[in-house]
Amino acid sequence: MKKILFSSLFAFSFALTAFAQTATPVVDAREKNQHDRIKDGVQSGELTKKEAAHARANQRHIKKVEAKAKADGVVTPAERAKLDAKQDKASKRILKNKHDGQTRH
Repeated sequence: MKKILFSSLFAFSFALTAFAQTATPVVDAREKNQHDRIKDGVQSGELTKKEAAHARANQRHIKKVEAKAKADGVVTPAERAKLDAKQDKASKRILKNKHDGQTRH
């Protein structure tokens, strides 16, 4: 009985550790924020169809980079920094496009 309990606890702790190494809550929160900003820009007319499409494509690309980083079971600090830099660049582009004077007709 003790062996089964010990084995179960070991497997659970291993799975929890693996999940913790691939969890990216900050990246996920930023992705949601970017999605909301794009949606708001479309609804307000601040983003044109082309700008919104480009922003969405950029977010899909970032999602693929995140999936690739998680593929080996560990998201390294360098991979996190790369994801953060990509989100920073996307955020600046969304801001620029929302305030560039072009409006959706």
